[in-house]
Amino acid sequence: MTSISKKEIIELLELRGREQEEFHRKASEIRRNTLSDKVYFRGLIEFSNICINDCLYCGIRCSNKKISRYELSFEEILQSVGEVLSTGITSIVLQSGERRDRKFTSYVVYILKLIKEKYPQVSITLSVGEQTREVYEEFFNSGASRYLLRIETSDPVHYKKLHPESMSFENRIRCLRDLREIGFQVGTGVMINSPYQSLENLAEDLLFFKEMDIDMCGMGPYIPHADTPLGGIEYRPQESLNLGLNMIALLRHIMPDINIASTTALETLSPDGRELGLLAGANVVMPQFSPFEFRSSYSLYNNKPVGSVYSKEFIDDLKERIIRLGLIPDFKDHGVSVHFLRRAQDVSGS
Repeated sequence: MTSISKKEIIELLELRGREQEEFHRKASEIRRNTLSDKVYFRGLIEFSNICINDCLYCGIRCSNKKISRYELSFEEILQSVGEVLSTGITSIVLQSGERRDRKFTSYVVYILKLIKEKYPQVSITLSVGEQTREVYEEFFNSGASRYLLRIETSDPVHYKKLHPESMSFENRIRCLRDLREIGFQVGTGVMINSPYQSLENLAEDLLFFKEMDIDMCGMGPYIPHADTPLGGIEYRPQESLNLGLNMIALLRHIMPDINIASTTALETLSPDGRELGLLAGANVVMPQFSPFEFRSSYSLYNNKPVGSVYSKEFIDDLKERIIRLGLIPDFKDHGVSVHFLRRAQDVSGS
């Protein structure tokens, strides 16, 4: 199903019941046959919730005065990385609010170099938003190999309804292209069932991923935050969960060899949401490893899970839940995107 029309996608997004379960089963089979039954772990460290953007849906938007802002010290970040490694996981995600001042970008560069110097075995995904090409090159040369920059919606008109005038859809696209050209494994994603969004929008999002030739995807159901302009709009959690799972399954059919995360938002909507995402074709999970006292302050949406203060206990439990699905938890493999490797091979062979 690597070639599919918008109309066909919309029909599949509407699947429910047994037809939906069968479609998810086929997506999981595609993952197994194309990649494996391995589930890759990335330890997530949300190192700052300071953000210059004022996105209309996000709890850490700059105008939200109700949350406590924080930025982890170098020592706190290294301690968190050490905690990730103590569980056996060797891949991390460093995520923060968006900033572009030189103090911040230099701070990120220094963090990357510190981590690679102390823990050279660690693979690093970075998610710190829009930057200049020169800054992205610095990040890449300092040790980050993957970059996640969510587009949130591939429709420029819809984008404007979710973001302030100061943010540009075109610049977001420019960033994704720069990241690809520099050599990152590039990831993006969208909010699913967000305000003003149609099924046609979601179909276009999937076709956009294909057109952009992404290597990994982190997309999840939209969940409102009370302290945002969009927080009061009617919200249907069960519909969001169903659409989120169908989007994962569809993307696995359309792009069989990319990495797809089963996101925290799925778990927010259902206690077994993370497992349902894996059964729909996802192959990456990102458990939380930020210092426990800061986790509730990285409040992107209402009721965001904070995990357990005892990380090893939580990881052991998650590992067992994955095994019960008939899948294989893999801590040590960095889980480099097979799609990325194949494209790199094609380029070197041409």
